[in-house]
Parts: sequence; structure tokens; C-alpha cells
Amino acid sequence: MRIRPVFLAALLVTLALPAAARPVELDAHLAPLKPLTGKTWRGVFPNSKPDKPVVDVSRFEVALNGQAVRNLHSINDGDYGGESLMVWDKEKQSVVFYYFTTGGFYTTGTIRPEESGFTSHEVVKGDADGIAEVRATFRLLPDGRLHVRSEYLKQGKWVEGRDMHYVEALDAKVKFKE
Repeated sequence: MRIRPVFLAALLVTLALPAAARPVELDAHLAPLKPLTGKTWRGVFPNSKPDKPVVDVSRFEVALNGQAVRNLHSINDGDYGGESLMVWDKEKQSVVFYYFTTGGFYTTGTIRPEESGFTSHEVVKGDADGIAEVRATFRLLPDGRLHVRSEYLKQGKWVEGRDMHYVEALDAKVKFKE
């Protein structure tokens, strides 16, 4: 009996599926981020106009065999966006992240676990409209929404940033301009 290449390929794919379908275990240090992973979140900026809303779509996923969490986000289908990688830094004994933006600047920061989420502090590298640092809190609310509140260090003073609620959005997609 001669095995046809198509049949052999189908058999090999089928045998490989159970191994490929197993979820990757997230590094224990990244546990505060786990409730966000595998989900796409959608938030509307509260100061935007109902007829022309400013919408942020953010996707969190387990990356690098569980050694990182990746976040991709875009505002208004790619008018602005960025990508973050969050990893455990053994030397600093902290979760650190690197955030790269379509605005031409990037940030580096740390994440500290809190009771119902986490806080972050980041330093801006490059021109971000005068913003030198960002502090933020991320909280998962009992109703399933994600609340994000931030403040910016701008011209030597901390000023209010965004205060938004996100909902899980199965149909939302992170988009970047080509």
C-alpha cells in the first residue's frame, strides 16, 4: 500500500493538533496580567463626541512561550497605536515593559501588582508632546469592565491623563495604518 502525500500531511497535522492546542503556561511573575490575556478590549474616550467617538482597541496575549505578555492597541483604526512587551526582570525583581508607538517615541516601565489589578510607571524616551512620565492603574471591575486611569508628568507637573472603561469586545480588531 502506498501512502499519498496529501493523506500523510493530513495525518501529521492531526497528530500534531493536541500538542499545539495545549495552552501555554504564563510565567508566575506575570499572573496579575493573566485576566487580561486572550481578550480584546474596547474603550471610548469620555471626552470624544458621540457622532465621532475616539475608540481605543487593546489586545493582550501570552507571548514568547509564556515568558511575556504582549499588548497591541490602536486608536481609531490606526490613527495612533503601539505594542508593549511585558516580562519578568530577575535583576530588578520586577515586571518590566517596553512600549513602542506609531508616534515615534517609546517608553520603558515597571508594573506592580495590586489587589484587583496593577499599577504602572513608565519613562518616555523621545517626543511625546512634552510628556516625560506616565503613571497608571488598571483594575478589573466586578462587572467585567477594565478601568484604566493615568496621569502624565508634563512640564514638571503631574496632570490628569485618561480615565476610561473598557469592555471585552469579541468583534473589535487592533489595526495599524499600512
